[in-house]
Amino acid sequence: MFERLIHKHPELYKDDLWIFGYASLLWNPGFHHNEARPARIYGFHRALCVRSWVHRGTRQRPGLVFGLDIGGSCVGRGFRVARAHRKKVLDYLIERELATGVYKPQVINVHMNAYRRKGLAFVVCRDHQQYVRGLSVEREAEIIHAGQGPSGANRDYVLNTVTELERLGIRDRRLSRLKSLLKSTGGVSHGA
Repeated sequence: MFERLIHKHPELYKDDLWIFGYASLLWNPGFHHNEARPARIYGFHRALCVRSWVHRGTRQRPGLVFGLDIGGSCVGRGFRVARAHRKKVLDYLIERELATGVYKPQVINVHMNAYRRKGLAFVVCRDHQQYVRGLSVEREAEIIHAGQGPSGANRDYVLNTVTELERLGIRDRRLSRLKSLLKSTGGVSHGA
């Protein structure tokens, strides 16, 4: 898969590699990077649109995680990965993000103030069986509260992401409402 990206976008691999993070990569990148900058991409927005049955849920009781969905823009972080670490980081991200095929890697423009670079983002596949949209915030909270997978509680994943977004100065009324609903259902653990 990445070989096709390299062939199609050789400029992406001439220098250091940029990765765009918008959810758990914000607070738990899990890979070596030389720099992390506030960043924005256009054409996609952050949405709780993926039923998780690998990391934050099971097939019997899926959790709900973020994806980059079509439309709008998204603020997150650009992570710069040195050429020496590129292969190892890409292998790690393939295992972490592409386990079920609900995400596809896509080359995008990552805007970091006046600085712009081609970067790699993981965009949701809208025709995948895990893709979901149109849920009320109350239904999202129910699914998230019940979700538990090998990577931990779905609730912790969402609360950690919202907390990190707030640290970046990103306020979202819907996510604030969701955070309030999730916190009213019990204590918060502080694990990753």
